[in-house]
Amino acid sequence: MKILYQFANGEISEIEVSDELGELLLGLDRQEYNNDHRETRRHVSLDGMDYEGALFAADGDTADQAALNMELDSLRRAMVVLSPRQRDLVRKVYFEGRSIAAVAREEKVDESSVRERLRHIYKKLKKFLE
Repeated sequence: MKILYQFANGEISEIEVSDELGELLLGLDRQEYNNDHRETRRHVSLDGMDYEGALFAADGDTADQAALNMELDSLRRAMVVLSPRQRDLVRKVYFEGRSIAAVAREEKVDESSVRERLRHIYKKLKKFLE
């Protein structure tokens, strides 16, 4: 029986073996295929993923993202010192991206009073975060 053998360097060679050894090798190949097939049904192969795509961040981005996550976590903890009205103002201006003028019109107050409230919020958060 002749079998094809692929070396680690990619070279392929045809080898003559006895029928008994050939059957054993074919059985082992089939068993290896079955094991690989069973594992790939339960797991995702890293070889099949785009390494620099959405599933993996680049090395430089990881440290920056971790620092940003830590800052956001600190900010979330600091938000508890604010009153519900102050948290609402922060949400409108920073998370929803509304302008100070739009918030002032909505609340029917002068823009300077909204700026003053934000300045007071900054002081409160700065004191908590120090």
